[in-house]
Amino acid sequence: MSTYVNANVEKEQKLSQYKGVLVFGEQKDGKILTVTYELLTRGRKLADDLGCELSCVLLGDEIDGLEEVVKRGADKVFFIKDAALKNFLPRPYSKAITKLCEELKPEVIVAAATTTGRTVMPLVAAMLDTGLTADCTELTVDADTRLLLQTRPAIGGNIMATIKTPDHRPQMATVRPKSAKPAAFDANRTGEVIVKKYEGATFFTPEKFLEYIKDTTQEVSIEEADIIVAGGKGMKNADGFKMVEELARILGAGVGATRDAVELGWTTYPHQIGLSGKTVAPKLYFAFGLSGKIQHLAGMQTSEVVVAVNKDPDAQIFKVADFGIVGDVFEVVPMMIEAFKNLKANA
Repeated sequence: MSTYVNANVEKEQKLSQYKGVLVFGEQKDGKILTVTYELLTRGRKLADDLGCELSCVLLGDEIDGLEEVVKRGADKVFFIKDAALKNFLPRPYSKAITKLCEELKPEVIVAAATTTGRTVMPLVAAMLDTGLTADCTELTVDADTRLLLQTRPAIGGNIMATIKTPDHRPQMATVRPKSAKPAAFDANRTGEVIVKKYEGATFFTPEKFLEYIKDTTQEVSIEEADIIVAGGKGMKNADGFKMVEELARILGAGVGATRDAVELGWTTYPHQIGLSGKTVAPKLYFAFGLSGKIQHLAGMQTSEVVVAVNKDPDAQIFKVADFGIVGDVFEVVPMMIEAFKNLKANA
């Protein structure tokens, strides 16, 4: 009995050493990416609920606008600076973040479920001997236990599971980009920017960055688009899907698709929206011929305005739509294309 009690006491003492929330910010070409400010929104709420500091770590060679990270909610900004970190490589990034975490001992670490976050965070979790919950849609704090409640879709998106990490620290999670609004700028906020430098061996890697190859399959990136025109299996075939692409061209919009439309070869994977694709949050989202399966809704339900066209009045998409048209997409969409053509011509 005493051995069990002592083990529990030792565990509690070990866990109590961890304090604070740390978010992993991202930059490209020295410019801080918007997803960093989205993470600050989530991190600030968690830090306030836990009654602790919010820190943000950024890695690179030269980064502009570090003070803005403070103005958007961080109490401390840790800039790990080295020429080896100018371009993203998994080993140097993960080793640098791990070294910082060993120093800071944060209670919670949150990153974005971007290509960078999905690559780095599993490596960091393994090095820190802790767990990681990926692609969370919600993060909250249990007021009684201080445990991070990490909610994410499970079993193909048919249920929402809430995961805890009671025995290890830090508690780590990634969240989908565009699943939170960027933190507001507050000119009166004050904080600290701390430049960290580590010995060169930290950044050793057998990999070498060669070049960045831009995705040329999209005229407008769906992750950055203010307007998205999306099509599903209801477009029937590749020719039908061309109506989606035509309206998108007229509106200067991004082209989105369901998993079915991609697997049928009507468009390519970079256009896929949903649990197995991208998460988007445009100002206007057109949903044509898609039923609104939970897997797809998870990727677009934070859109500001949703306009749906489907011949099934009971389609799930109408539950999230602001404007719904019950009708045949092959009658309605051509009329919309013509109307927007005329509007554009007159303008």
